[in-house]
Amino acid sequence: MTSVDKPTDQAVGEHPPETDTRALTQAALFDAFGGIRGTVETMVPGLLFVLIYTINKDLHLSAIAALSVAVILVVVRLARRDTVKHAFSGVFGVAFGVAFAMFTGNAKDFYLPGMIYGTGLGAAFFLSALVGYPLLGLLLGPVFRENLSWRTRNPGRKKAYTKASLAWGLVFLAKYAILFPLYWWADTEQLGWVLIALKLPPMVLAVYFTWIFLAKAPPPIDVFAEMEAAEKAEEERKAAAS
Repeated sequence: MTSVDKPTDQAVGEHPPETDTRALTQAALFDAFGGIRGTVETMVPGLLFVLIYTINKDLHLSAIAALSVAVILVVVRLARRDTVKHAFSGVFGVAFGVAFAMFTGNAKDFYLPGMIYGTGLGAAFFLSALVGYPLLGLLLGPVFRENLSWRTRNPGRKKAYTKASLAWGLVFLAKYAILFPLYWWADTEQLGWVLIALKLPPMVLAVYFTWIFLAKAPPPIDVFAEMEAAEKAEEERKAAAS
């Protein structure tokens, strides 16, 4: 058996205190989803776009302002040596929106790439849970240092990841079930302001469900610590043999 498959004391024996598990879950969620700051940073470019467009109906100025502030947010993080993965994803999202809107000449299309991506992500969360490979487990496994051990060695966590992935899928699909009709029927400003309004609440709801499910699940199995312990034991065995 590999260190990813064989049972460990943590899986079948003693578990860390519940407070430690909750703290670990909170830290992992903040790392994976960027926390409040990361979420706000993803909102600022879109907010600036719809604000400027509402005032002067200038697609080019709105697009340039949104892309510029997204780049500035990345530069600020780089200057402060903070993690930039969430800021970079925001830049790419804004850049795709700007490019698409410029290509079609329709300001409303600034939002379309993000809407398509969000719908696809929601479907991926939902379908991955149904086939037994919940996407949230794949995303958070490395953050929790458990990799895929939850699939075969920790059924309680697999169940929690499945529930959480279903929650994310349903939240995302419900959100875009509201937005796509607005894309066709509402004007750019109306769609933009509704998008801003729906940016944070669904994310908070999905993270809350994830917190609830994972905080009540068994603690993760630290496969990295297992491998390090196995390597140390092997080194000690070789040293003793020599």
